[in-house]
Amino acid sequence: MLIVIKIGGDLIKEGLSPDLIEDIVATHKKHRIVIVHGGADIVTEISTKLGHPPHFVTSPKGFKSRYTDREESNIFTMVMAGLINKRIVASLEGKGITSIGLSGIDCHLIKAVRKTQLVIKDETGKKKLIEGGYTGKITAINAEMLHQFLEEKILPIISPVSLGEESELLNIDGDRVASSIAST
Repeated sequence: MLIVIKIGGDLIKEGLSPDLIEDIVATHKKHRIVIVHGGADIVTEISTKLGHPPHFVTSPKGFKSRYTDREESNIFTMVMAGLINKRIVASLEGKGITSIGLSGIDCHLIKAVRKTQLVIKDETGKKKLIEGGYTGKITAINAEMLHQFLEEKILPIISPVSLGEESELLNIDGDRVASSIAST
């Protein structure tokens, strides 16, 4: 049985708890696991420290999300695919679980297309069309590659960053990544 675990940023901010790590270790002994992680709060913190505070937009349905311009895309990739991803790998390796930190960029794990436009609500509540920035929509998951790791009992830890059709770095929603992987 394949189990996809989505670890949100709140669980990552202070480091994975020993209880969560032990639960993953126990589950990994019985099932194949893929972990997808978030970490937007850490990205926000580091982005702000680097002098590029994030900008958030609200969808017509009321969902708040990060607007990812080119600079934010670079910072997002650095923090998600680097710092956060490797912290999780280190936590699990420290407990004897062979794991690999990946982003959607690696081996075209997550294929995506860049969103050209976004519909948002402005400050007055009116709908507004803006340039899409560097966010992406998933078009495919490289399930074959994931299954190769799983067959070798290697636990993939995936950050929600992808490569667009023009080799641009794209911010992908982590919940959508987890859902797409679970349905492959």
